[in-house]
Amino acid sequence: MAFIVQITTNPLPYESSLDDRSLSDIALLVIHCTELPDLAMAREYGEKVLYPSGTGNSGHYYIDRDGSIHCWVKREKIAHHVKGHNASSIGIELINLGRYPDWHHSQHQQPTEPYPDKQIDALIALIKHLHSHIPSLQHITGHEDIDQSTLPAANDPQQKVRRKTDPGPLFPWDFVMKNIQLINIGSHAKYYQ
Repeated sequence: MAFIVQITTNPLPYESSLDDRSLSDIALLVIHCTELPDLAMAREYGEKVLYPSGTGNSGHYYIDRDGSIHCWVKREKIAHHVKGHNASSIGIELINLGRYPDWHHSQHQQPTEPYPDKQIDALIALIKHLHSHIPSLQHITGHEDIDQSTLPAANDPQQKVRRKTDPGPLFPWDFVMKNIQLINIGSHAKYYQ
């Protein structure tokens, strides 16, 4: 069954410079949160050129708090959203403050912004849509599960903090997994019926 969702397409300026791939190469969805205040700031970060290829870091899809879905990188392109897994994954970014603006301060590691129902409902619809169009897509995980690197805390270099903690402890994994057909391969993996 094909799921139809309303997606606003607004390609990043460097999308054409990203490497191509076949849809059959895609096996994994990675759930992120932007750890930024809003979609506009996420776009600003996504447009920053960081690599000699003229590209930067970005997910494929962004879901705002109101449930609107935005595609900035088409799924046939390899976006830079998770180290070591970009070629085989799609990145979905949820607009959420996370640890903003003190991402790496040792005293500010617990996010406090819950994910709105509209945003989670849109995420589930997008996941179903992608799964219905990409048969090779079988797995899902959080960014925090596949990037467990640490770095010195901003306030105390003797302490280490996680580089990435998204989507974080407030993300409703149980609810999402009960409504999709992918297999969770992250730390929140369970048997879901």
